[in-house]
Amino acid sequence: MFERNLLTFNPGWGGNAQRLSSFTDIRELQRQLRAQGVSFQQEADEQTTGPASFLVVDQSRIPSSSSRNSRPRTR
Repeated sequence: MFERNLLTFNPGWGGNAQRLSSFTDIRELQRQLRAQGVSFQQEADEQTTGPASFLVVDQSRIPSSSSRNSRPRTR
């Protein structure tokens, strides 16, 4: 379904989708990743507050788990 590895998470939500009282805002995570040299395809607007997202792409070309575990079809 996806050509590369995919990770999604929701800062501010716990494991059962309950609100957390303390968490790192997505804009701060974006700043930290940018400082480490990560390139973004889509960035969160740092002038806003509330829900936001960013998008990075795994450039390692490592196959996703579904591709890695599949076997070639034989006839």
